[in-house]
Amino acid sequence: MTNETMFVDLGLRNWKAGTDRVDKFFAAQSEGELQRELAPGKNRLIYVWGHLTAVNDALFPLLGFGPRLHPEMDAMFITNPDRSVETILSGAEVKRCWTEINESLWERFQALTPAQWLERHMSVSEADFAREPHRNRFNVLLNRMGHTAEHLGQAVLVEARK
Repeated sequence: MTNETMFVDLGLRNWKAGTDRVDKFFAAQSEGELQRELAPGKNRLIYVWGHLTAVNDALFPLLGFGPRLHPEMDAMFITNPDRSVETILSGAEVKRCWTEINESLWERFQALTPAQWLERHMSVSEADFAREPHRNRFNVLLNRMGHTAEHLGQAVLVEARK
């Protein structure tokens, strides 16, 4: 195994562990528990889970994997704050989308070679990428893992206050 392969493997293992932790935490919440707030007047757990799901869905075009599977989630969980959209997905619906998106991403992730992970992501021009080669697919993966960990940490604190 080359060093490049080992680094990619390490990143993918961490991605998988993070998504598994999110899945385990949120899937264990009842519909009522998903209505709990991170703090008084702040986002609810269902919003955080939907947000993480929608952000992962946005990885498809960003990484050059094709169109999003659930772009309708943006209005509910990204472009508008919690409670500003009258109807959002239930916990069961978010779970279905979460699973579908992450299983599909996982298949695509595993198909990339280390060299492909170091290619530019689709939000950077070729000229900018030539100057800033760190703006690659693997860096996106690492940033998304941090984003996921941050929101899971917020959610776990809600659980601790039970």
